[in-house]
Amino acid sequence: MSPILEALQGREIHPFTEGDLIIKEGTRTDCLFFLIRGTVEVVKNGVPVALASEPGVVFGEMAVLLGGGHTASVKAESACEFYIVENSSEFLKASPALCLHVCKLLAQRLDALNKYLVDVKRQFEGHDHLGMVDEVLETLLHRQPRNRVRPSDSTIRSGELPG
Repeated sequence: MSPILEALQGREIHPFTEGDLIIKEGTRTDCLFFLIRGTVEVVKNGVPVALASEPGVVFGEMAVLLGGGHTASVKAESACEFYIVENSSEFLKASPALCLHVCKLLAQRLDALNKYLVDVKRQFEGHDHLGMVDEVLETLLHRQPRNRVRPSDSTIRSGELPG
């Protein structure tokens, strides 16, 4: 069993059947969804983008961390089970191990996207219609988040997070 799932053991297990919509794109739940078993499909703007079946994979993290709606839908491709963590912002603040797990998964996804975009750029080098790939790569590598809030010096020194 995944160490993350071991850390979540004892929480309620939420079962879904094939075809169930687990997360609807654009909705807000403030929940993290940790896959225990089964296979799910991730759909963005009506386009299937991924299948996931690895125990411990998490969904909903972008909405939680960015403070918006879910950026994609997640649908059960088979019977599956999840641990669903509510009030997830507070949960992540209180659980460094799970926060690090979420960070690692996001980093893996970003790395895969960067590799994919570089591959596309190589395949279509010299075709002006894909000049946007350069812009996307530049944005991914150098974009600073909007509306950054810097905690006061006293907050930084004391190790407290802004609330």
